[in-house]
Amino acid sequence: MTHIKPYPISPTLHVPASIPRPEYAGKSRPEPPYTESHVQPPEIIEAMREAGRIAAQAIDVAAAEIAPGVTTDHLDKVAHEFICDHGGYPSTLGYRDFPKSICTSVNEVICHGIPDARPLEDGDLVKIDITVFKNGVHGDNCATFGCGTLDQASHDLMVRTKEAMDRAIKAVKPGRQLNIIGRVIEAYADRFGYGVVRDYTGHGVHRWFHSGLIVLHYDEPSLTTPIEKGMTFTIEPMLTLGDYHSHVWDDGWTVVTNDYSRVAQFEQSLVVTDDGAEILTKP
Repeated sequence: MTHIKPYPISPTLHVPASIPRPEYAGKSRPEPPYTESHVQPPEIIEAMREAGRIAAQAIDVAAAEIAPGVTTDHLDKVAHEFICDHGGYPSTLGYRDFPKSICTSVNEVICHGIPDARPLEDGDLVKIDITVFKNGVHGDNCATFGCGTLDQASHDLMVRTKEAMDRAIKAVKPGRQLNIIGRVIEAYADRFGYGVVRDYTGHGVHRWFHSGLIVLHYDEPSLTTPIEKGMTFTIEPMLTLGDYHSHVWDDGWTVVTNDYSRVAQFEQSLVVTDDGAEILTKP
């Protein structure tokens, strides 16, 4: 099995001037530090439902195009057009100079893969990560798909990574600590000998793409931040068939496992409710 390598990247796509941009768009610096509460008011949560719905639908639209011979650049164009047609801005476009509208991470690429001219191959494991900015808020989600026919190990990894996320979502309740999320994910992953990526985490999301609230996917007892009703954040476990340690390509974005083992990822944006969590990134 050959390793993923860089391919040519096409020019950045155009977003109509009528579509509102996030604060960081067109700037080389990151978002300013978020210093407000992690608990969001009802109007922000309602706006996130719309942004999240578009983001989830965009994943479905892009994933429907996955087939051997199709490039990830094509997936980017399909998702970009869908997002803009629905009045949204693709949040990754221009975030810290990221050049594309979605992230496409194939096989051993953990996350932040840049869509390019590489044709997908039969058996590839394709992660599509899409965030949409609309009405002043972001909706962030990711899912993993098979291209053609997956080998059994890759299929099982994909299914179990989603299950790990679903179990973590069910564990979210007001009054618990954020470390319950990582504890649930790591305990499930350990049953199958999977690595749990540690260097890339879930995060607070709302008016800020990344608010500074950290959601670990492994058990860390010191993460004692209490979960509160109205908090909005992502849960996005990345599980590997091998070791979780990684390195970044010279492009400054593409993250790859050191042992080139395959990775699956799933992600949802959530709001904490009276007795659990509501998924905000639903089609």
